[in-house]
Amino acid sequence: MAQADTPKLDQGDSFPPMTISLLDSSTLTLPDDLNADFTVFLGYRGKW
Repeated sequence: MAQADTPKLDQGDSFPPMTISLLDSSTLTLPDDLNADFTVFLGYRGKW
């Protein structure tokens, strides 16, 4: 069930900062580690 108070991004909003653990035990900090004008982010939460 989706949370009713979860903030949604609108067009022109900045991506919220977050750190993601990668499979090789390194981390990726978004959006700081990206060096592009445009990026598509696809995430899969897996099993909770």
